[in-house]
Amino acid sequence: MEQDKLLALLSAAVVKFNRDDVIRLCETALNQGIPADVALNQGLAKGMRMVGEKFARQEYFVPEVLMAAKTMYAGFDILKPHLTPKEKKHHKLALGVVQGDIHDIGKNIVKVMAEASGYEVVDLGRNVPVEQFVNAVRDGITVIGMSALMTTTMPVMGKVIIALKQAGLREKVRVLIGGAPVNDLFAQQIGADGYAPDAYQAIAKLKELFD
Repeated sequence: MEQDKLLALLSAAVVKFNRDDVIRLCETALNQGIPADVALNQGLAKGMRMVGEKFARQEYFVPEVLMAAKTMYAGFDILKPHLTPKEKKHHKLALGVVQGDIHDIGKNIVKVMAEASGYEVVDLGRNVPVEQFVNAVRDGITVIGMSALMTTTMPVMGKVIIALKQAGLREKVRVLIGGAPVNDLFAQQIGADGYAPDAYQAIAKLKELFD
């Protein structure tokens, strides 16, 4: 099968949640000598980007995104042993729902999209204390993504940035925020590097910051 056609079918299989086709096409790609990073970036990741676009246009919703993610990971498991360390690594991104908040569906979707785009993701989980974000930067994280769904927990985002400054780490990390009550003005007020209303735009913002 021609490479371009195979990769297009692989992307489409992700969009259609066709796990069996994703596994078969990833195995075919490797057998045909297509580099694993090409199959990942131009096949699986492209499919997830298409899913993200559908999510942003409200053609897909959270259940569809999670189904596509599960499908994508089935293919990623096939390709992963064939990826070199250089191909796996990108900027290290730590994601977490701030302390006092446990709503993590949005964070989980960003995680999937970020991993599909080549970022190394550390999932800090939900109800994450301020110091845990700071320690992540001490451990080499270059990007922090914070989310909050409740207005009462929004101020914690600002506290994280203040703590990073006090620890002398603010210049070593980019900070992105998101969540239903958050907006671009709030991001500017607390000194974040950016705001994204959804997962698709979060990845676009990451690329904008680093490219």
